[in-house]
Amino acid sequence: MNVPERIDETTQRTRRRYDRDAPVYHMMEHLAETRAFRHWRSRLWALVGGEKILEVGVGTGKNMPYYPANARITAIDLSPGMLQRARTRAERLGCAADLCEMDIQDLGFPADSFDAAVSTFVFCSVPDPVLGLREIRRVLRPGGRLYMLEHVLSHRPVLRQLMDLLNPLVVRIGGANINRETRRNLEIAGFTVTQAEELWSDIFWLFVAEA
Repeated sequence: MNVPERIDETTQRTRRRYDRDAPVYHMMEHLAETRAFRHWRSRLWALVGGEKILEVGVGTGKNMPYYPANARITAIDLSPGMLQRARTRAERLGCAADLCEMDIQDLGFPADSFDAAVSTFVFCSVPDPVLGLREIRRVLRPGGRLYMLEHVLSHRPVLRQLMDLLNPLVVRIGGANINRETRRNLEIAGFTVTQAEELWSDIFWLFVAEA
């Protein structure tokens, strides 16, 4: 399944950014991945249950080492450049995930298709995060859960103001928004947040939300 050809310019721009960054993406996140992200990924995936699991925003495949052995994984990404590297990693790891080019905001799956969904540092970049979350909720079975790692806007007044101020520059450079309020977006999209674990400061969080 492929991403629709007619998508809005903001989404096209996001895809171009991540195609551009795909060759160096591993290097860009190496320090954060080594010091924190890989440990948080392991903790998150240890919570994930279900037979049919959707990973949204697979990127270069950094979550693949943590996929449950007996689950059927479908993994999507907007960027062909990222998917190319994810396929290479899947071959190297012997990972049998079904990899698809697709827009989170317009998922090409029927309702109630998956038992669980996983997202790691993705909704900072989705142009319309509430639309993307509503799509995930649509394709989850009733009671299915979304498991997320995400960085969010701080509630500390000075830091919050600074993050808002710097956000346009950060988006232009790397494509990720640093001032998203993901818990609120989950609730707007109709999810019930059942777990919210602060991982670092009040910026990096692990969320579990039920459809």
